[in-house]
Amino acid sequence: MNTILNISRKLGRPLAALSLALGTVGAVVAPVAAVSAQAPSSDVTRAVAALRGITTLRANFVQTDRSGQSTSGVLTLKRPGKIRFQYQKGVPLLIVGDGRALTMIDYEVRQVQRWPISNSPLGALLDPNKDVAKFATLLPTGDRDVISLQVRDPKHPEYGTITMIFVRNGAAPGGLQLDSWVALDSQNKRTTIRLTAHAYGIAVDDKTFKWTDPRRTAPGR
Repeated sequence: MNTILNISRKLGRPLAALSLALGTVGAVVAPVAAVSAQAPSSDVTRAVAALRGITTLRANFVQTDRSGQSTSGVLTLKRPGKIRFQYQKGVPLLIVGDGRALTMIDYEVRQVQRWPISNSPLGALLDPNKDVAKFATLLPTGDRDVISLQVRDPKHPEYGTITMIFVRNGAAPGGLQLDSWVALDSQNKRTTIRLTAHAYGIAVDDKTFKWTDPRRTAPGR
């Protein structure tokens, strides 16, 4: 199941009253079904190296669902496998990856859902055992400073697709900055995540990836 797109559906309720993969930065990326050269290439190699070069990352994010509704928050990533989407005040959702599974906590209705990281498009970002280059396709961007990398496992189309957008930046690991990604599920439902204010190599305590279970306690984070 596509966790981020399930989130997108959940956010419809809070965004209307309130879809993590994941748009472009500096260029328009062709639709996922469109075109390109199969990996590996030098750009694919550089993009994969940039991903693997991220030890920790904190960035602001804006998440946009297929209807154009957006919400924001702070993303914290710690490799291997850990991620946290802390949504803006008033959004009663939290997404946490602990290295094994992605967990979506809905504090409004006191529900918790979990999926293996490997079963989500975010596996390309988080799963240290995933051979990204093996499943990567380079999409044209029309800009030599922008690399668009689509990752999809043809043996598991139900896992969805993630298209990651990198922009050349000397301050980022490997000289490429992950600026955004688009997650697409098997039904072509799309969610976009855009990142800004990247901070690399910061100290991140493992407690960041713990959460309060709303099924046992009063709502809160």
